[in-house]
Order: sequence, then structure tokens, then C-alpha cells
Amino acid sequence: MTDPELGAKPPRGHQDPDREHAAAIPLDTAATRGAHLRKILADPRFLSVSVTTLIVAFGLAAHSTGSVGFGAAAAGAVILGTLLIAFAIATNRAAEDFFTTYCARRGLVRDPSGNVPGITPLLRRGDRRSAEHLMRGVLPGGLDGMMAHYTYEIRTRSSDGDIDTERYPFTVAIAECGQRAATLVTDIICQPRSGLRALDSLEDKFRKLARLELESEAFDRRYEVFFGPNDPTTENWMKQLFVPSFIVWMSERPPQHFGFELSAGALCAYSKGHRNEALELDEFAKAASGVADRIRQEASEADSVTL
Repeated sequence: MTDPELGAKPPRGHQDPDREHAAAIPLDTAATRGAHLRKILADPRFLSVSVTTLIVAFGLAAHSTGSVGFGAAAAGAVILGTLLIAFAIATNRAAEDFFTTYCARRGLVRDPSGNVPGITPLLRRGDRRSAEHLMRGVLPGGLDGMMAHYTYEIRTRSSDGDIDTERYPFTVAIAECGQRAATLVTDIICQPRSGLRALDSLEDKFRKLARLELESEAFDRRYEVFFGPNDPTTENWMKQLFVPSFIVWMSERPPQHFGFELSAGALCAYSKGHRNEALELDEFAKAASGVADRIRQEASEADSVTL
């Protein structure tokens, strides 16, 4: 894998086109929140409803308890609730500003919400799944696919019958890597490392996929890789995929908490958390593009060898 940017220093006076491009976009999803909040709080309709609610709450609380103090407390609760509602509305509007402008500048088609196909294990995980800010088209870095905020939920029932929900947010990029890749390997899981490396052999006894051992301490500290089917031919292709230049690139270039999955030729690159800044989204999309390019390149080379 060739990466001309790796280790290269820009010439003096060089302007980063990504930063110039991002400058025309709100910095992040909170950039215009203050302006929206001020506008909401100054809206006569919002003020009218808020003041009316405050007076009613004060009167009812004071009358029912016979205490002006309780009336003041109720009025204070209304003020706090009103501010929280205004803040939530302003936050949503600022996010709309950011993603609408980001997609317009990047030439992407956006859906505010929707579903992502369950084509890899991450996208099938949990009891409930949702996606927001689905951005389709040629992503930064050249990947033709989709990028989105994806969240899955795991619900558990406590001993007293209450349902607890844990939410796990990710930024994902989804694309096809071609039928040839699907014939060479059914599954690849390259995930951020968790747990102690000393326990790898014990954990592997309970896995269906095989672990790929690579001779790179830096890579091994950051990732662990699994593949299927577990046979010598697939393992040999996996080692050709993870050539030294790709190992170095994966160790140094992608953002934190980055990983990817390949199932039946479908790629899902992901990063933990929702990326809410233009430069972060660009960085993530370029990392996903780099992975897709490498998989397609090695699949193409396998075709050449076969021919």
C-alpha cells in the first residue's frame, strides 16, 4: 500500500485544503447553538407561553399549599424547565446547521434519520438500533458509500422489574468492496484492542474466527484482528492484505478507537462515539477510504495471480 502523505512534510506556505474547506462549515454541531438560543429566548411567542406557565405554576402552588415559598419554588422549576427546553431546541437546530452545510460543501446527500443495513456484526448488535445524519455519496478520501451516526442499545431488566438501557454510539462508514473480496475471505474483524494480551490464547478458545498474528508491537497494542474461514489459504491472503506499509498506516493514521469489519464483501469502518466536527468527519472518512482501497487492491492482485 502506498501512502505519499505518510511522513511527508508540507512545503512552506502550504495551506491545508481540508482546513480551508472546513472553514466554510460551522466548526462543530454546537457552533451556532448560542445564536439559536438567543433567538428562541427573544421570541415573543416563547416568552408569552413561558411567562403564562410561570404565573399559573406560581398561583397553583401558592394556593394549594398556602405558602408563597412553594409558589416561588414552582416558578423556579418552570424557569429551569423552560431554559432546558430552549437549550434542547437550540442544540437540535445547531446540529441541523452543521450537517446540512457539511453535506452541501462535500457534495453529499443527507437524511436526518434512517436505518443502516445489518451487513456486519456491529450493525446487528444490540436490542435496538438507530441512525442519524446519514450522508451518502463520495466521502472525503474517495470512498463511495455512506457515513452516519449509529447507535445500538442493550436493554436489561433489573430485579425490581425496571428496564435499564445502555446506549453505544459510533460513527460508521459503509461501502462495498466487491465480490472478489467476498470470495477470498468471508469475515474480517479489526477491532480496537481491549483486555490483556496475555489472555488472548484463552479468549480465542471461545471464538469462531481465527486470530491473525502480526509482527508489529505498535499495531498489536492498538488492534486485534480476526478472520474466517480458519484455513491456510485465507490466512495467507490475510497476511498479504496486512503488508508492512498497511500495518504502519493502520498504527499511525486512523483516528482513536477506529476499527473495521468486512462481511461478504461489505465494509463497515467505525469509530467509537459520534463525530461532530468537520475535520473529525473528514479524518474518519479518509481512514475508511484507505481501508477500502487496500482491500480492493489486494483482491485485485489476487485476481492477477489467478490469471
